[in-house]
Amino acid sequence: QVQLVESGGGLVQAGGSLRLSCAASGFTFSAYIMTWYRQAPGKERELVATISTTGAYTNYMDSVKGRFTISRDNAKNTLYLQMNSLKLEDTAVYYCNVRSLGLWGQGTQVTVSS
Repeated sequence: QVQLVESGGGLVQAGGSLRLSCAASGFTFSAYIMTWYRQAPGKERELVATISTTGAYTNYMDSVKGRFTISRDNAKNTLYLQMNSLKLEDTAVYYCNVRSLGLWGQGTQVTVSS
């Protein structure tokens, strides 16, 4: 069935990097705008990054601009979020999402330590 599965989260030191992946199945991945959201404990879920169907256009929340890069490989039905220069405030559960379908993955935990 329709599914998004995130992976790549973990524990990383401040200043380090992680790459999150989101494997999509059960729908035509290349036809949809994709997004990454995150949610920290006690906070609202927030939109982190958006990517157009081909990857030509991207946008980011202000606090991650210059540090995070959203990308996609339509041939592999996979969405990525490269996270560099990680900060403590990046600690959250990260979710991939197809907004137009209301489709969410299960989330992957990113914990940044100092």
